[in-house]
Amino acid sequence: MCGSELAYIRQAHAHGQLAGNGPFTRDCQQWLQRSTGCRKALLTHSCTAALEMAALLLDLQPGDEVIMPSYTFVSTANAFVLRGAVPVFVDIRQDTLNLDEGLIEGAITARTKAIVVVHYAGVACAMDAIMAIAERHGLMVIEDAAQAVMSRYRDRALGGIGHLSAFSFHETKNVIAGEGGALLINDDRFVERAEIVWEKGTDRSRFFRGEVDKYTWVDVGSSYLPGELIAAFLWAQLQQAETITQRRLAIWTRYHEAFAPLERRGVLRRPRVPADCQHNAHMYYLLLRDQARRDAFIAAMRDCGIMCVFHYVPLHTAPAGRRFCRTHGRLTVTEESAARLVRLPLWLGLEEVQERVIDGVWRALGGCM
Repeated sequence: MCGSELAYIRQAHAHGQLAGNGPFTRDCQQWLQRSTGCRKALLTHSCTAALEMAALLLDLQPGDEVIMPSYTFVSTANAFVLRGAVPVFVDIRQDTLNLDEGLIEGAITARTKAIVVVHYAGVACAMDAIMAIAERHGLMVIEDAAQAVMSRYRDRALGGIGHLSAFSFHETKNVIAGEGGALLINDDRFVERAEIVWEKGTDRSRFFRGEVDKYTWVDVGSSYLPGELIAAFLWAQLQQAETITQRRLAIWTRYHEAFAPLERRGVLRRPRVPADCQHNAHMYYLLLRDQARRDAFIAAMRDCGIMCVFHYVPLHTAPAGRRFCRTHGRLTVTEESAARLVRLPLWLGLEEVQERVIDGVWRALGGCM
């Protein structure tokens, strides 16, 4: 926690409006609008909920296709499968592990409606190229920016570039609320309807603004608002977002410097951050030579009392992925990266024990080389 979370929760409780869309919700939404430049921000109870809202706003029909990476969390695909759409997986880039923009146009068919980009580890996808592809083909772009709060691409905030974007404030992210998320709307065409979808398909928000004399059911929607206690906790975090980011970047940079000699020896590969990307230090990962070495490394670190984990199992290899989705071309980089990648601990407070982690990596890799 950053200091004010419990005080703000007490304020929310004293105010008496716990169901959501109270003063803390509005503070958070205004902060997101200022920091990203988005047209409208709506807090949600999760990033998954924000992605589901995006799928609803696109009016996807059964059989419509949505291009995305397979190397992502299940919510990226699930939100669109729930509408009957078909995720079409394309491979990722070797440097950033983001969607390979060079493969997108080859995957477009007459049924393609959208491109979903995932800013892996808070490092931006090649958004200029992707937005240009979308413009040429009349497609929508959704940013799955779950890991990318406070990240930028060519000095533009991630979440503020695609037509629609989703943030996560899950406890595993940089800025947290336990659970929580946000839908960011950058296309004016979606602003009014997004608010209706957010409010269970009603025009309740318009009623409270005095724009209609009663509110009623006008569209599809669901209960996507978080409670006000969640928003109160999040508001304290957002107020410290810059400090949180700088502290995480310092941890990330120390790792990066420490493992440069191992990369020069060919023992591992460190993360790549293109010059036009300003990341938020969401995670620090290593790519080892193969899965056997990766698994041995994780076991060796565990023996030292240090928990390191692999990351996503590619969705196209999962039972539901094979059932609901399809792939375009071979996903070689996806499969090889998933087998080799290991995440190191990265959290505020790690500064006090980071040298122990670094020493453990060096010793563990001595046995895995």
